[in-house]
Amino acid sequence: MSQGIDYGNLMHTAMRGLIKTVLKRVSETGLPGAHHFFITFDTREPGVEIADWLRERYPDEMTIVVQHWFENLEVGEDGFAITLNFGDAPEPLYIPYSAIQTFVDPSVEFGLRFESSDEEDEDPAEIDAESIEVEPEDEPHHDADIVSLDSFRK
Repeated sequence: MSQGIDYGNLMHTAMRGLIKTVLKRVSETGLPGAHHFFITFDTREPGVEIADWLRERYPDEMTIVVQHWFENLEVGEDGFAITLNFGDAPEPLYIPYSAIQTFVDPSVEFGLRFESSDEEDEDPAEIDAESIEVEPEDEPHHDADIVSLDSFRK
């Protein structure tokens, strides 16, 4: 029998799949409305491709903004490529999804934060449940109405 279900890794895979889906849609149709992204990634992660001068300036992590000017957004299975403007100099980047530390869309107050591998190794039983924040609902919860499908059959 296996050691158990690794919910942490499953959750990270699902969240990275969400990022991939969002970026794919943006690559096909552009950014809708006021949406824009702050993406922080680990520049030391294998597979990250950035200019040497950017790696020197950001040796550990870097945050990019995908908003007004970006080109060549190509979304792949393991990461995405994008060209961004740094001081009027276009620079191509390749960022594996595994390098992403945070993904935030402030226009809708949405954000994802990935734990570092050190934090992932933490025993799940030791995680403080108080650290999980849940937004309160604005409207009171109402029980769902249960409708029998038989009422729609002829």
